[in-house]
Amino acid sequence: MAAEIERVDPASTALLVMDYQRAIVSQISAADALVARARETIQLVRDQGGTIGYVRVAFADGEVPGGSMGKRIAPDQLAMYHADAAQTQIDDRIAPQPGDIVVRKVRVGPFGSTDLDEQLRARGIDTLLLAGISTSGVMLSAVRDGHDRDYRLIVVSDLTADRDQDVHDFLLRRIFPRQAEVISAADLPGLLK
Repeated sequence: MAAEIERVDPASTALLVMDYQRAIVSQISAADALVARARETIQLVRDQGGTIGYVRVAFADGEVPGGSMGKRIAPDQLAMYHADAAQTQIDDRIAPQPGDIVVRKVRVGPFGSTDLDEQLRARGIDTLLLAGISTSGVMLSAVRDGHDRDYRLIVVSDLTADRDQDVHDFLLRRIFPRQAEVISAADLPGLLK
């Protein structure tokens, strides 16, 4: 598939690893294989000179999620979503390294409640490789918002997961290609200059 799309310059590309948090990863079937592919892809992008960015969802003291997000979290579960809770930390197998971008969000999408856009633009990033859990949550929000922010978007399909496989497949085949290129991790070596 990578032969069909224009190659990317790693210096202006970031791989965004979104919501690969301990608690969220543990809810995905075949999580070990997913994280192993993510680890290999992170190393590939690093080796080619690309930027790695991590996005996680968690709430600090006094931050109570509002709207539909807040309704999905029971008051007695707020502690497990705290910014310092072990469950909200990035999975240790793909832990951030010095120089990586790391942002904490309080909404579904990666841009609206963070300075992610500013950090990416400050580094000259115009192309985003997207990987995340879940396809129907952070990935859908990232594709929509990233497109509106004029990034070139490339969804790495096998670094994306959702608890509902039918929804996952539908988004990858029918919705994401309208605003992003969809490839597999195996396509990346040929895509990166």
